[in-house]
Amino acid sequence: MLRRSLAYVVVVACSSVATVAVASAQTRAVIELFTSQGCSSCPAADRLLGEMAADPTLVTISLPIDIWDYLGWKDTLANPRHTARQRAYSKVRGDREVYTPQVVVNGSFHVLGSDKGAIERVIAKSRQNPSTLSVPVAIKANGGNLTVTVAEHANPPAEIWLLGISSAVSVAIKRGENKGKTITYHNVARRWYKLDPASGDTWTVPVKEIGGDEVSSAAVLVQSGSAEKPSVMVGAAMASLR
Repeated sequence: MLRRSLAYVVVVACSSVATVAVASAQTRAVIELFTSQGCSSCPAADRLLGEMAADPTLVTISLPIDIWDYLGWKDTLANPRHTARQRAYSKVRGDREVYTPQVVVNGSFHVLGSDKGAIERVIAKSRQNPSTLSVPVAIKANGGNLTVTVAEHANPPAEIWLLGISSAVSVAIKRGENKGKTITYHNVARRWYKLDPASGDTWTVPVKEIGGDEVSSAAVLVQSGSAEKPSVMVGAAMASLR
């Protein structure tokens, strides 16, 4: 069932591996999937996100939400912060569209998360805004540190978020609409860490501060607006840490 509600970021982290990893592909879109283990319409979108994760020009992030927990299965990956983010997007757009599976593209447009064609169309539409992903961003992991570089700050001001990512998490669901299924969730957001733009253009963050063994990738998102009023993605990068 397509899950909708009238109720009304970004990111990275990394693991403790010593491998040097650098994000090098030019990002053309940030794909945020709001999903739930309690939604029978979501597995198709979860699979599609896994396919899109192989595209180096996309920063794909799964954001499990908790709004359907009351239906009989508590989402084991859900984060109330993700729910608040989805509602914030809805409030900024003014459409009150909060549902699963929902994809938000480049902080600007939302579509059904299982509709690949619609996702590609809104990627193209979002790129008509010259501010979209206009700021160069790089991530580098070396030993116990993660270094993030943002070539220039966005105007209007943007927030810069680091987020720890689990590349694949399989969950056996025992109740609810997906009872009996084992579903793999891709590029799951696990940790959030905010960088201060006032401190310069380069930040070095100890890996131990922002992630552990559960994270295997690193991403950084530079987004105009604020957590309460998220707007256009002006920069993004992602790198594998394994």
